[in-house]
Amino acid sequence: MPKGTPADYTRTIRRHQLKEMVPLADSTIFEMERRGEFPRRYALLPRTVVWNLAEVEAWLADRRARPIFRAQHVDVRDRRTRPVKD
Repeated sequence: MPKGTPADYTRTIRRHQLKEMVPLADSTIFEMERRGEFPRRYALLPRTVVWNLAEVEAWLADRRARPIFRAQHVDVRDRRTRPVKD
């Protein structure tokens, strides 16, 4: 096998390293991957999945750059069932 320079290799991270960087539940990460909103994992071995570190860092930088707007609060007094009385 020819030896390459360190720049030729893609740095990958495993699940526990990803969880240290991105504190989201596994199901949330899986759903975001499915929708194309998070970098895709790939199988290194049959029971080992990894993520590309550069892609995850780029995703984090993009998330930091864009503000996330929260949903507006719902006025519970406008509910049709079980309205809150003043």
